[in-house]
Amino acid sequence: MLTQRHDAVLDSGAGLLSPEDAETALRSAGLRVTAPRLATLSVMAENQHADAETLAQGVRDRLGAVSRQAVYDVLAALTEAGLVRRVTVDERRSRYELARHDNHHHLICRSCGRIEDVPCALGHAPCMDLDPARGFALEEADVVFRGLCADCAPTQPPHVV
Repeated sequence: MLTQRHDAVLDSGAGLLSPEDAETALRSAGLRVTAPRLATLSVMAENQHADAETLAQGVRDRLGAVSRQAVYDVLAALTEAGLVRRVTVDERRSRYELARHDNHHHLICRSCGRIEDVPCALGHAPCMDLDPARGFALEEADVVFRGLCADCAPTQPPHVV
């Protein structure tokens, strides 16, 4: 069953997310407030673009014994509720960030995996046009730029697209 996506903005500021803000966002999204969910949001606020294993380790550091599967389940629920955004690095790897609903995009380095946020060039969602004849009411577009970061570019041959 799909839950309704929530557009709460979880602003981590300088890597901090208050427990009160996290609790409010969870309740507003129709999710129960649980220790693993609160810990996952807190770890994510400190580690934007972290992979699931990094997040799971951070949750275990805070709570003790928490299974990897429990953290994956929390990530799925938070993503479905719109509190977390999943960034697909490649066919095997994903990273996660707090969903700020600010219409930003990502640069991903093909060599080291570094991810950087990039503001939308148009400044409004969706930032890509779709032929109206398709019959879709477009709400968002995920844009990912892939290439080599400044640190990796000198060491790698150019990739032809």
